[in-house]
Amino acid sequence: MRKPRVIRMVFALSLGCFVMVIFYFNSSLKPASEAVGESSSRQKSRRSPLQTLYDGDQVESAVQAIHQGRRELLEEACRSYTRKRRVLIPEDLKHIIVDDQHGLLYCYVPKVACTNWKRVLMVLTGVAGSNRDPLAIPANEAHIPGNLRTLSEYSTSEINQRLRSYLKFVFVREPFERLVSAYRNKFTRSYNTAFHKRYGTKIVRRHRPDPQPEALEKGNDVSFEEFVYYLVDPATQREEPFNEHWERVHSLCHPCLIHYDVVGKYETLEQDSRYVLQLAGVEDQVSFPTSSKSTRTTGDMAAQFFHNISPFYQKKLYNLYRMDFLLFNYSVPAYLKFR
Repeated sequence: MRKPRVIRMVFALSLGCFVMVIFYFNSSLKPASEAVGESSSRQKSRRSPLQTLYDGDQVESAVQAIHQGRRELLEEACRSYTRKRRVLIPEDLKHIIVDDQHGLLYCYVPKVACTNWKRVLMVLTGVAGSNRDPLAIPANEAHIPGNLRTLSEYSTSEINQRLRSYLKFVFVREPFERLVSAYRNKFTRSYNTAFHKRYGTKIVRRHRPDPQPEALEKGNDVSFEEFVYYLVDPATQREEPFNEHWERVHSLCHPCLIHYDVVGKYETLEQDSRYVLQLAGVEDQVSFPTSSKSTRTTGDMAAQFFHNISPFYQKKLYNLYRMDFLLFNYSVPAYLKFR
């Protein structure tokens, strides 16, 4: 009686071992490319934009070198031209947009393609829904408060964690081209009645001799000279901060307090935007909109606006924006006459 039972036990044990061998054999035959693909995919998903930047193996080396040079110039200028460091406060962080999904912090500067960057971030963060085309998002929607979160909305510990581990980027522009662009957009367009009322009437009242009643009421015919007088008037900033459209970049984004990993420039907008999207690993998900605007403010156009500004006021205005010239390595424009 015992013998058949022993035989059955041996048979069952042998069958079990055979099944295990077959299972192991099949699993070991899994294609190597598939295993490597899964591994690299998992590794890629764990790789943050900041890691991609400083590992330096994902982006063309020439582009890396350009941006490293910009970081070094900015750091050197901060050491040379700023006195003592201070602690950041939430008010300093209102212009820094957060993309938690991709580990990005973007300090937006008006008149430096910020509408298109906000559109791109609306796509990336899912605010735009299923829409993947940034240009399909109306410009006014891109500027609605609350559509995109800013760093000032987070707790102190959350702010510090993001400043340490997220890719921080800002886009800058030649300061006087940006200023002329702001003037043209806010004071020469008939539809900007809110700016005319808010700022134009004040400028006319203070800086125009014998203004007409209509100009005092509407403020829709401010000249560039009057705008310059308003900017350099010490009373202007004593009353309230500059509007963001003509506020200095260093006052909006605090580049000597926040270590920006990428300093993009309006002059190389498409190349630098593509670089940021590559670092974020989303270049196949969204493209930065290309601009074919023929109305874009250029250096030659800025020179025309400054033609009637006296050397005295040119110098005062340059001193006002001097830090932006120095920090972001822009030369004093050749058309200025105060030198």
